[in-house]
Amino acid sequence: MAQPSSCAQSSNGVADESPNMLVYRKMEDIIARMQDEKNGIPIRTVKSFLSKIPSVFSGSDIVQWMQKNLNIEDQVEALHLGTLMAAHGYFFPISDHVLMLKDDGTFYRFQTPYFWPSNCWEPENTDYAVYLCKRTMQNKARLELADYEAESLARLQRAFARKWEFIFMQAEAQAKVDKKRDKIERKILDSQERAFWDVHRPVPGCVNTTEADIKKSSRMKQPHKTRKSVYGLQNDIRSQSPTHTAAPEVKEPTEDELRNQIQHWQAQLDRHRLKMSKVAESLLSFSEQYIEYDPFFTTPEPSNPWISDDVTSWELEASKEAGQQRVKRWGFCFDEVLKDPVGREQFLKFLESEFSSENLRFWLAVQELKKRPIREVPSRVQEIWEEFLAPGAPSAINVDSRSYDKTTQNIKDPGRYAFQDAQEHIYKLMKSDSYSRFIRSSAYQELLQAKKKVKPLKRLETAI
Repeated sequence: MAQPSSCAQSSNGVADESPNMLVYRKMEDIIARMQDEKNGIPIRTVKSFLSKIPSVFSGSDIVQWMQKNLNIEDQVEALHLGTLMAAHGYFFPISDHVLMLKDDGTFYRFQTPYFWPSNCWEPENTDYAVYLCKRTMQNKARLELADYEAESLARLQRAFARKWEFIFMQAEAQAKVDKKRDKIERKILDSQERAFWDVHRPVPGCVNTTEADIKKSSRMKQPHKTRKSVYGLQNDIRSQSPTHTAAPEVKEPTEDELRNQIQHWQAQLDRHRLKMSKVAESLLSFSEQYIEYDPFFTTPEPSNPWISDDVTSWELEASKEAGQQRVKRWGFCFDEVLKDPVGREQFLKFLESEFSSENLRFWLAVQELKKRPIREVPSRVQEIWEEFLAPGAPSAINVDSRSYDKTTQNIKDPGRYAFQDAQEHIYKLMKSDSYSRFIRSSAYQELLQAKKKVKPLKRLETAI
């Protein structure tokens, strides 16, 4: 039998460093109850044609025992737990390399504690090569190599070509020792050793349960870092986790620290939070509003000229006429007007009628500034300043004192975002005042009604 190297067979301190150790201990407690002589799973020797199968039990026996002794009502849950334990190698099917539990008459066998994963096995490829080589020496149908094992053996033989003679000698010596064992004992040990390698060198497509989670390992190696408060509060109750090691005692917080903590929690209480129902309602409302503009749900009018023979869409773009849907979309929000070139043009005409077009012209000038080449930015910043913000500017805009002072400082070192504060102030002003008047204005209503009248005329022309 191959003897892989173990990292911690005798030292519990080293073994407990494995992040999977908690899972192993829980599974081993269940295995101990399963192997109880009185209340455990009945283990029997099954007679088959010209042979006996020793120390086995069926998959249905495991499922029934779990439902009875572990208070598991759902059969699927029992199968899931059993499959996890089989994948970790605590029991295994005697005739299959895939370690999973089936609720039928498939025979299973318990793994010997020597091969349990809690022993922190780390078998090397040379050990696997010895095991596969030994299997080829034994002329038994049950010991024939599977296809993936034969491929692994060929790959290992190429990798260890220089010391293959030594590996072959080891395999030969172990095969001689196995032949001296009792027939039933040898059959059981062969299956247990095969199951051990099915865990550590699983079938392609199966999960390797021996791999340690790098996140768990990192948390266990650096426990104190996980206790650090996100907000710098020394007495944060969230850091008291039973899975972390105890942190050194800290002194009582000072009066200033307590005040800071109170201010922090008050700020958290004042934060604006939305209920999930409100968020879902908002998303549904948005989807319903824009569904007629989604070509996946609504056939676009006019149709897409790239997939049809209708060029009406291109003609409308060339004439800069806004269709009914386009005009209707301006009423959804202010951003829809600013995104649409025709919408900006109509909004500018409306502002000119109210003698406040400088607001939109300033906003557009700042947007255009952000796209300018860097060498042109300083001169363009000066032009915008002299036109809209300088004392006696021909198109002076109305901004608050804070934005004006910040902009005055920014133009000393002109950049693309020198007018950011002033632009945001003008945007809010247009959104809250000018935009609402534009939507209610007769100019917008006439555009909307005019485009509605176009449809029946087109239908009439089509009919003729």
